[in-house]
Amino acid sequence: MTLAAQAVRDAGATSRRRRMLAPLLVVGGVTAATVALHLRDPHQHGSWGLCPSAALGIYCPGCGGLRAVNDLSNLHVADAASSNLLFVASIPLLVWIFWRWSAGRWTGRAWDPDSRTVARWSAVMLVLMVAFAVVRNTSFGAWLAP
Repeated sequence: MTLAAQAVRDAGATSRRRRMLAPLLVVGGVTAATVALHLRDPHQHGSWGLCPSAALGIYCPGCGGLRAVNDLSNLHVADAASSNLLFVASIPLLVWIFWRWSAGRWTGRAWDPDSRTVARWSAVMLVLMVAFAVVRNTSFGAWLAP
């Protein structure tokens, strides 16, 4: 291998390492949070503090999310869905988004979704979260409460 080819290869490897730093930090953060939630059970009242909205008797779209992560870390998928169905149902979407982002970082061809598409999906998710919060706080949707 020539010296110039080696320099180009080394520059590509260095920039790839730099590009992959953010996805690796995300994986590390998610892993650390999952391990913490696995070791300190959020099913025990007050183990992670008190949720202000739950203290007011209102279940927000995130209520039960910590318990769902704990249940998933124990491989209790049905219990996780019972804690927060919206969170569990959104995991495949979150994994796909992370995969697309990471693959773009790896190849050096950034994933750049159309801003209209991002806006539409953001609006859809916001509507779903509001609807989920409203329904889980009614007697009809009490089964969705954590």
